[in-house]
Amino acid sequence: MKNIIITGTSRGIGFELTQLFAKNNCNVLALSRNSEPLNKLALKNVSTLSVDLSNDADLQKVTAFIAKNWKTVDILINNAGKLINKPFEELSTKDFMEVYQVNVFAVAELTKQLLPFFKEGSHIVNISSIGGVQGSMKFPGLAAYSSSKGALLTLTEMLAEEYKEQGISFNALALGAVQTEMLNEAFPGYKAPVSAIEMAEYIYNFALTGNKFYNGKILEVSSSTP
Repeated sequence: MKNIIITGTSRGIGFELTQLFAKNNCNVLALSRNSEPLNKLALKNVSTLSVDLSNDADLQKVTAFIAKNWKTVDILINNAGKLINKPFEELSTKDFMEVYQVNVFAVAELTKQLLPFFKEGSHIVNISSIGGVQGSMKFPGLAAYSSSKGALLTLTEMLAEEYKEQGISFNALALGAVQTEMLNEAFPGYKAPVSAIEMAEYIYNFALTGNKFYNGKILEVSSSTP
């Protein structure tokens, strides 16, 4: 059984991903501030931890769980995200820090703490946004979010280079519009062509097999604008 860690599992894509992996004979550690939605499902093979990814003490709960129960991690999906939608002139440094803390710094810190548990063949999948891709269409109000997702893409490329000799793969998926609560926060009333479960199925397959074909790559997964 493969050991999978997924962040941002209380809703949307992360919630659906957890169920997919669990139903396909994988051990899943689901991380989110709110574990209640998954706990209600009582899924076999799923362990939940209520964690604040910006809190080092909470991250240590994750490594303690892995050390005690799994010893190794096959796949890490950094799916948690923070979005603040404000005109640029209203964005404070605090707003930028809140967004970057979840979308960049927490990804870096969690990945760093899990390095001892990765092995040859482990795959880290960072969920970014098409808005973070250079040259893509940009939208007012998303300066903090889109710039943080651009930083995540560069971080992915760097980590792939640093750990390629160990056989640990890092890739990023730059997602377009998916019908989630977060999309509604960014574009109220917009109807996306892709549902959360459809995107979760794509990410599920990519996480399992994408590292056979890609490392340090940014894949744009978008059929629409936004």
